[in-house]
This record gives sequence, C-alpha cells and structure tokens, in this order.
Amino acid sequence: MKNSRKYLVWLWVLLMGPAVSLILVVTLVALGVFGSLPKVDELLNPKNNLATVVYSGDMKIIGKYYSENRVNVSFKELDPDLVNALVATEDARFHEHNGVDLKALGRVILTGGGRGGGSTITQQLAKMMFPREKMNKLEIAIRKIKEWVIATRLEKLYTKEEILSLYLNKFDFLNLAVGIKSASQIYFNRSQDSLKIEQAAMLIGMAKNPSVFNPIRRADTTLLRRNVVLSQMVKYGYLTKEKFDSLKTLPLGISFHPEDHNDGLATYFREYLRDNFLDKWCKKHINPETGKPYNIYKDGLKIYTTIDSRMQQYAEEAVYEHMHDLQKLFSKECLNKRNAPFAWNVSKKEIDDIMDASIKRSNRYRNLKESGLSHEEIVKTFYQPVSMRVYSLRGDIDTVLTPYDSIRYYKMFLQTGFMAMEPQTGYVKAWVGGINHKHFQYDHVKVSKRQVGSTFKPFVYALAIQEGYSPCYQVPNVKTCITTETGEDWCPNNSDGPNDKNVGKMITLKKALALSMNYITAWVMKQYGPHAVVNLTKRLGITAEIPEVPSICLGTADISVFEMVAANSTFANKGTYIQPTFITRIEDKNGKVLEEFIPHSDEVFSEEKAYAMIQLMRGVVDGGTGSRLRFRHKLYNQIAGKTGTTQRNSDGWFMGLTPELVAGAWVGGEDRSIHFNSMAEGQGATMALPIWGKFFSKVYADKKLNVSQGDFPRPKNLDPNLEMDCSKYDADVKEDPKEKENEFDNWP
Repeated sequence: MKNSRKYLVWLWVLLMGPAVSLILVVTLVALGVFGSLPKVDELLNPKNNLATVVYSGDMKIIGKYYSENRVNVSFKELDPDLVNALVATEDARFHEHNGVDLKALGRVILTGGGRGGGSTITQQLAKMMFPREKMNKLEIAIRKIKEWVIATRLEKLYTKEEILSLYLNKFDFLNLAVGIKSASQIYFNRSQDSLKIEQAAMLIGMAKNPSVFNPIRRADTTLLRRNVVLSQMVKYGYLTKEKFDSLKTLPLGISFHPEDHNDGLATYFREYLRDNFLDKWCKKHINPETGKPYNIYKDGLKIYTTIDSRMQQYAEEAVYEHMHDLQKLFSKECLNKRNAPFAWNVSKKEIDDIMDASIKRSNRYRNLKESGLSHEEIVKTFYQPVSMRVYSLRGDIDTVLTPYDSIRYYKMFLQTGFMAMEPQTGYVKAWVGGINHKHFQYDHVKVSKRQVGSTFKPFVYALAIQEGYSPCYQVPNVKTCITTETGEDWCPNNSDGPNDKNVGKMITLKKALALSMNYITAWVMKQYGPHAVVNLTKRLGITAEIPEVPSICLGTADISVFEMVAANSTFANKGTYIQPTFITRIEDKNGKVLEEFIPHSDEVFSEEKAYAMIQLMRGVVDGGTGSRLRFRHKLYNQIAGKTGTTQRNSDGWFMGLTPELVAGAWVGGEDRSIHFNSMAEGQGATMALPIWGKFFSKVYADKKLNVSQGDFPRPKNLDPNLEMDCSKYDADVKEDPKEKENEFDNWP
C-alpha cells in the first residue's frame, strides 16, 4: 500500500512537475528575474521607422523618404481577404486565445513540432517588435517565454483588430516593402484595401519565410505557398472549394514596382523638397517623442504639397515628347560639328577649361580625392576605358567609355525646366526640373539660373504702363543710345540690323513687345533707368542678382524658371505678387498639424495696370513670336506671353499666362557654348514654347481638371480712354514670317 502511494506521488510529480516548473519560470520571467521586459509605454508606443509620405494636392502619394519603406494603415484600411488569409494560415484560433495558444503548445510538445509551430500571431508580433539577438539555446528558451509574456500583455493593451494591423504594418516583405501598404504597391501596384484574393494569399504566404517565398527570385516556390494559404482559407470556411479550384491555377500576376527616388512623378520636385526644404525645416522643429529634430526618414511625417498629380503627369509627358524630338534634331546637327557638342567657334582652350571644371565637379573626382590621390593621378583615371551604363533616347545602354568621354557625351543632351502655378493662390501645380532624374539630377526649375533673354522685357514695359502709357502708345523704331555710368554709350541693334523694314516707323508698345524690338525696349529703359527696373523685379519676387546696367532690359540677368513664373503670375493675378507655394501643411505620424504654410503677397500694380500688361503681352501670341501656339498647337483662348532667346541661341524661353494657370519653360545646354547653330532651331519659340503648348493642350483636354479657357477678367472701373486694340496703328508693320526674335546677338 505504501509503495502504491509512493508511486502515485511520483507519478503526479512527473506529470505536474514540468507544468509547475513552467509556471514558475514564466512567473519569474514576468517579474523580470531573467532580464527586463518592455514597459507598458513601450508596448503602447512601439518604435517603428516610418516613412515620410509626400501627397499631391489631389491626395495621391507622389513619393516617400525612408530608412524603412513603411506606412502604417488601420484595420479598416485592410482588405478582408488579407485578414482571413492571415488568421487561417498563421493562427486559426486567434480570436479565442489571449496571446498564447495552449492547445497549439500542447501539440508542439507532444509531436515535437512535427505538425507545425505553436506561435500565435500575437507572439510573432512580439518577436517582430522586440527582435531576438544572437543567443545560445538556453537564452532562446528564456526569450521564447518572454515573448509569451509580451504577447499576453499585448492582448490586454490592444484589440484583436489592432494586433492584426500592427502585425501587417510591421512585417518586412523584402524588396524595400516594409508593411502591407508598401508590399501591395510594390508587388501588385495596388492599394492594400483592394487586393484580389490570390494576391492577398501570396503576401500572407510570405509571412512564413520571406527569403524562401520571395516572388521575385522564387516564383514557383511562392506560387505553391500561395496555394497552401488558399487551401487553409477553404479549411476554415473563408473560401469555397470551387473558388479555390479556379484560383489555384492562376499565375502570381506580379506587377513589380520597386520604389526608387529616381522613379515616379515629380522626381526633381521631390528631391528639391528633401534637400532644400525639409532638411532645413526638420532642423528647426523638435519631435517631442525623441527630444531631437524631426527625422524625415524615420518619423512618419505627412507632407501635403500643391502639386496636382494629373498636371504633373501632363507636364512630364510634354517635356518628354518635345525634348525627345528636339534632341534628335540637335544630335543630328552635332554630327557635323568638329567640336561637338560645343559650337564651332569655341576654342580648344575654352573646351579644355569647361571639361576640366566638369571633371572636378564629378563624383568620381571627389571620391578619388577623398581616397588620397593627387589631381594628376585622378585625371589619368579619366582617360582609362571602363564599362558603364549610359543614358540614351532609346533607353540605357551598356558600353565601354573613358570617364572623360562619358562627360563629353552627356553634355550633348539639351536640358529643360518647366513649372506651372495658379496665379491666384501661388500653388505650384507642376514641376519638371530636367529630362531624366537618374542621369541628370541638377534641378532647372528652382536651383538653376540662366540668362532670360527677351522674357525680361515685360518687366521693363511694365514701368511704362505703370506710369500711364497705354499698350497702343507709339514710339519711333530708331536706334536709342543710353550713356552708362562709365560714360560710354550703349546702343543695341535690332536683330535684323540693316534689313529691318520697320526702322523709322512709329510702333506701338504692344507690337514692339510682340516682335521683341530692341530699339523700343532700349527707349523704355532710357525713360526710367536700370535702378527703377531692378527695384520692380525685386517687388515681383526676383531675388537673383541683377546689375543696374542698361543691358538688363534685353535679358542679360540669370534668373530661375521658378522666379520668372512667379513674377509673370503677378500680371495674371490682377497686379498682386504672390509667393509660390509648394507645401500647404506638414503633419506628424498621428495627423497632428505641425505647420501650415500661407504665401506672402504684395500689391505691385493696380488691377487696371495689370490688365493693360496682359493686353500688351497678348500681342506676342496673337501676332508675334509666340503665334505658333495658335497655328501649331491650336490654342485659341486668350493667352499672354513672351518668348526669349539669348546670345548665340544658348537659352530658349517661353512664359505663358492664362487666367487660371501661368507656366514657363527653359531649354538649353549644360554649358552656354552648347547650342543650335541657327536661330530657326535655337529660338525660344522652337526650343521652349512647344512644351508649354503640349502641356496646356493636355490640361484643357482633361475636363476633370476644370481649367477653363475663358478670358482674362476685365476690371470694372477700367479707364475708357485706355486703348487696348492697337491694330489700326500697326497696319503697315512688316512681320517676320520666320518668327525670329530680336535679342542681343547684334550688340555693338
């Protein structure tokens, strides 16, 4: 009897001992005996690296900045098939347990894990939130128990729905897809709330082991795993057998869209935003959670911009279409240039100086310099052939070139900058800073400044209009000389020189601007002087340095597309300058507004004077150097504008104004010595105007944008004596059928 009782005690010890020991160990772990556990605050506020998201004005995501490409979504934003697939595959009793599935644990103990693991979704989440480090077997066992404790605490702090969303937001799906939102976009180009069943199943299948079930590298293995997930959904009643039979035969259907800062919409804008704006903003604003300045790569900021994704798309299409054709024309011309891509009259020394400067600006030179090589040693490497991939109109090409030749090759490509904005709000709607951000990263909208040519002339004429002259005021078309501060006379010529058939005639200001006559521009400049012109440009928001010399009236100053568009918008905005705005507000990861941006404005002209300037500039499009907008682009609405071409065709410009949208384009070579030989191809009306025309044609064709083709609003109290229709005065003016622009090629 005693022996029976003794055996019974030992039997209970053997049966209950492990359970009691386990309970004791779990208790000790929970008390922190084997190391600290995350505090409640850490569980409620898990540390995640969240991507900063850039939104367009029409609420499309146009870019992200991140160390991990993660954007959190709520449970309501998850496709139901994602949730069902996850539960069916990873934790069928998810809604029944409190973080640890005792039945599953018992099965693992009895079978040795032969029938699957016992980790619940909540335990897996605990493991992701507090990753394991390198450990021995004992440490791993203790760590596993810690994860049980963390899981039970998570279940107390979060609802089941919140745990599911935390899991899917946290999981790394590889290929820079961290979290379900990024994964859905990168693998299927879809939102996480609109996935197909088979797509949801594939993503959930990756949760078992994303390295093994990587759809890009192991499509066949991933397909088998997807079908396992679908079968699990059948097993637990989330999918019918008939539906499964049809789905299992489908291919993965990957639409792989890896995210890269060189891809997507508004690449130049996004890079300017990151480098020149957000970097400075973050340094001035402290994140209360960290006590440090905001980090755009980790803190999940939300940047709301004014860019319209549709207009941006149209702008990029217009740039590509025109620049593709223009580049083919320029490349053909370069075949016959002995100094290609440089102009025929550029000396060898000038070319050597340009190339030497370009070599020193290159990343290769800077990297080799930092590694300790001398200038002479570095230069030698630029003449050694290497394998490289270069840009071409047909796509990237693998080739072998010396770095020197590759620099010269890239100089052959013409560059461009284009921007459009609403004159009434200052909102920038489209921004294209170049032809290809991957290969040409210098921004030609805000960063680059180039000579503006005749697009500067409206600022000079604006002084005359401001002082009471009408667009129909007549001036003799004769050479005007202005004595400079050095005592010399500055006497610019019209580009036609002795062939100018209009010399000596009385020409209206409107026609003079339309035909870009230098004689009359110089006459206006002489009335007011350089100082008054420079002061006016400052009020129009131009911060570029403009010397107070007479020649600025012909556009010798270097100004950005950004400032030129904003300045011209003043005329379309009834005389009020409004600072260009490209961000409306910045929010933190929780949606709290950190800052809102309101543009500065300044009344520069009266509404009446601004309207007179619009009528003056309409002559450029109605019968001047910008008239091809009518006969080539079929744009017949009211448009005010100005073309511009700089010396030797180095820069081509066009500024165009409509009541609701003002835009400007610049085209030119990387260096001023790279340009077309003839005015026919090199003038602004050929190089830049077509981008404007193509863009507006696309915008007007999209009725959803609701951009009207209406007239400029006429002021209610407009002086009836202010003449706008000048046709009766300019009837005998001979217009150049070749649309040549009168710039400053023929300076004395």
